[in-house]
Amino acid sequence: MNPKIFVGAAVAGLAMILGGILLVGPTTVIPSQEDTTPIQGSMEAKPLLIELEDISVEKISERNAEINVAFKVSNPNPRAVIVQMMDYQLFETNYSDSEQISGGGIGSRPEGMVEFGSNYYTLLGENSIILKDTIALKGSENTPELWAILKDDNPSWKVSGDLFYNLSSMTSGQENTLHFEFTK
Repeated sequence: MNPKIFVGAAVAGLAMILGGILLVGPTTVIPSQEDTTPIQGSMEAKPLLIELEDISVEKISERNAEINVAFKVSNPNPRAVIVQMMDYQLFETNYSDSEQISGGGIGSRPEGMVEFGSNYYTLLGENSIILKDTIALKGSENTPELWAILKDDNPSWKVSGDLFYNLSSMTSGQENTLHFEFTK
């Protein structure tokens, strides 16, 4: 017999099995806050949990200030998720509740079908990670009140933003957004 027939049959069989898994596989959905109707045949996943782990002024001089911020992201689900990016805004509430003094982003969002060297994090099921960032502020003669507050040992912070994540499955990969706001 011709070995090409066996190889062709094996490839066709594997393609059918993979296609069946992708079409019939389980679907996990994280419910949005607006939509409360469950999708039939899907497992409901819990949203990620986020906490402000730490925020502190590390170094301060007449011209520069360095602020460290750390967030704890927890996955209450048994399956892994991909944390793509966290955008956040930083306010010093004694200075101004509405004027953002800085902000930043941790991670990156994919911008195409395949992206190599991406900066996002795989968060395994029922685990947590700490995402840290350092903010460098330049001193200015325009904001002496802010600089005086930062030199004080007890600034009052408000941090708000969004966390973007996906379930780590080809069959259930919708993008999810978690909005957060903390005061400290």
